[in-house]
Amino acid sequence: MDAIVKNFPQTNRDSERPSQKEAEDAVRVLLRWAGDDPSREGLIDTPTRVAKAYRELFAGYDMDPEEVLGRTFEEVAGYDDMVLVRDIPFFSHCEHHMVPIIGKAHVAYIPDGRVLGLSKIARVVEIYARRLQTQETMTAQIASAIDETLRPRGVAVMIEAEHMCMAMRGVQKQGSTTLTTTFTGSFKAEPAEQARFMTMVRSR
Repeated sequence: MDAIVKNFPQTNRDSERPSQKEAEDAVRVLLRWAGDDPSREGLIDTPTRVAKAYRELFAGYDMDPEEVLGRTFEEVAGYDDMVLVRDIPFFSHCEHHMVPIIGKAHVAYIPDGRVLGLSKIARVVEIYARRLQTQETMTAQIASAIDETLRPRGVAVMIEAEHMCMAMRGVQKQGSTTLTTTFTGSFKAEPAEQARFMTMVRSR
């Protein structure tokens, strides 16, 4: 799993980004290519809006999961059982067609002396979601970030999502859900822990 995560580009801070004007010009080209007129009233400000929206939608490239996960807590009164945050909603974009992926993540870990603030887990999901993604890679990235930073006894991640590249184009099958999982440590070694994680995710 580490190879998958480490070989995936985490950020483009080291490369030179196009200017705001270049981004807006690119949007105008796409509008013309789609068959519309970027100079008509309704589209005059669209390139600026799109560039601004992309800054927000892909803000994950400018965020570092290690910084988010850096602060942990050791005063846990001996607690050493599973910590699960489920139903974390997210929006991402498919790296193949740049159309939305809409879903929710369930993330659990078994602490080994230290725990995370619960909001940190949701933040990590958000960081990786706000990048161009495949669901498989995003699942592995979340698990690896928590595993490498917190060093718990195990991490479990499940993502359920609908891909608009299937719903809006191609086979056009709305409502189809893709499910991916990644397990590390005790979750990977012990099927009973995997089953307990799945039961807790599904229980309502």
